[in-house]
Amino acid sequence: MTSLYLLAAEKTSADVTNWPARIGWLVGLALFVALVYWLMREGWKWRGTLQSDLPELPGAPDSPGEARLTMRGRYHGSTTAGQWLDRIVAHGLGTRSRVELTLTDAGLDVVRPGASDFFVPAERLREARLDKGIAGKVLTEGGLLIVTWEHGGKLIDSGFRSDHAAEHPAWVDTLNQMINKTEGAR
Repeated sequence: MTSLYLLAAEKTSADVTNWPARIGWLVGLALFVALVYWLMREGWKWRGTLQSDLPELPGAPDSPGEARLTMRGRYHGSTTAGQWLDRIVAHGLGTRSRVELTLTDAGLDVVRPGASDFFVPAERLREARLDKGIAGKVLTEGGLLIVTWEHGGKLIDSGFRSDHAAEHPAWVDTLNQMINKTEGAR
């Protein structure tokens, strides 16, 4: 009977986890993720350097006039007009953020908490439309308000999404009427 006891006591199970190998893989994975993040950040900075010819964004005038429309929502970024994947990152235009839009006779005031605010004078507005996507964001058809404007000799599309998407058609109609009136006055 003691021989059975000794036979059972001598058996040990193999290690279930090889801790040094697991820790090595985790460290390697963490370094790989850090490398990818660093490369993405450098690419973003390089894109900003390439777009450095874009002049500073205009600020809002002291007295822009009475608000025609206001909207709260999200700013999804700006791209080169007609090229919905060519994101513009210079001067903070690539930074997604909350947004408060105010349309006045003077232009479009874009207030972004935590990011750079900018103002688009009425004479620089070119078009407003509903679309489904802009660099990094794709929604259902008509889910984004796209405003095309001119800055520094370049046409720019900026994408906005209201907290209440039913507001989008009114913005498109009002902006396009304002643009047509401004173009007729030139």
